[in-house]
Amino acid sequence: MARSRGIRISLLSLLVFCWATLEMGITVQAGSNNYLDKLNDGVAAILDPGAVNTAEVIEATARELNLSLDSKEEEKSKLVMANVKNALNVRSEASEDAEKIGKLYKDCGGTILEQKDGWTKIQSGNVIGWAKDAYLLFDEDAKQLANNVGMMTASIDTETLRVRTEPNADSSTLGLLPKGEVVEVVDNSNDEWICIDYEGADGYVSKEFVTLDFVIDAGETMEEIKAREAAEREAKRHVNYGEYTTDADTTLLLAALIQCEAGGESYEGKVAVGAVVMNRVRSGAYPDSIHGVIYASGQFTPAMNGKVNKVYESGKINQSCIQAAEDALSGTSNVGDCTHFRRNNGRDGLVIGNHVFY
Repeated sequence: MARSRGIRISLLSLLVFCWATLEMGITVQAGSNNYLDKLNDGVAAILDPGAVNTAEVIEATARELNLSLDSKEEEKSKLVMANVKNALNVRSEASEDAEKIGKLYKDCGGTILEQKDGWTKIQSGNVIGWAKDAYLLFDEDAKQLANNVGMMTASIDTETLRVRTEPNADSSTLGLLPKGEVVEVVDNSNDEWICIDYEGADGYVSKEFVTLDFVIDAGETMEEIKAREAAEREAKRHVNYGEYTTDADTTLLLAALIQCEAGGESYEGKVAVGAVVMNRVRSGAYPDSIHGVIYASGQFTPAMNGKVNKVYESGKINQSCIQAAEDALSGTSNVGDCTHFRRNNGRDGLVIGNHVFY
């Protein structure tokens, strides 16, 4: 009994101290990473939500002791996004003289590990190092950009999952998805069902059988960059007056992506997807090869889940997709300099078929 009383007094003392520090405007530091927002709002599964939040413990104990806290400091977001037109150097130390260990490209993001003297230590993919704050976005600015360029996905957890035409188990079956398949989420506002992009159409799967994730592009280490550049030298390609000449295999790879992303779209929609890839290749803000753009982390769901490889290896690529790839390679663009597209969800942009380009 004496031990129990001592613990209760200690908690009360802690609460009195925390209340006093909040009243004086002193920030109480939270002790862990946390989610930025709910998954149905976009950015979410980027950060680790596992550890206990000190501020939440204080608030819960305050309720138990019938105390009140007048204010509560919000834990700072751990999301960081690159704020550059092309690429941002990541260094081994917080100094411009330090070794360059990797790069973040436009629209890449990651997690804040540490901050000091105008520099932030970040983790983005396999890149862990320091970048200057002047070239980064934080808090709401980072979240807004991530929601614009990132993508929510659903990974299938059961052996075979039915895709329904409506958000209920009595509706007809649109198709089947195997375990491990990754699909793009169109809408997650329903409590029990998720609207997904199923071969260009809206399909619905039960939340019970999927794992949600939010994906943004990651940076590259210098070793990864060197390996990619070596592979690109083998591709035997060149750019001349807007025309991109490449080998037949790479043309078919682009056609395979077009078939996966826009196989059910009009020819105009197919060319538009190819044009987005080529805009990225030429922009300097993304890997400068077709292979590098298609397989960049977090960008094209069919490349992430292996569909592009399956279509490419099967040799069963529609002639219209091959023609669209050839047109895009020749410099044709019906989307201007757009470098992104997604299912039309009401966002601003150029709408072609079921996609919006921006």
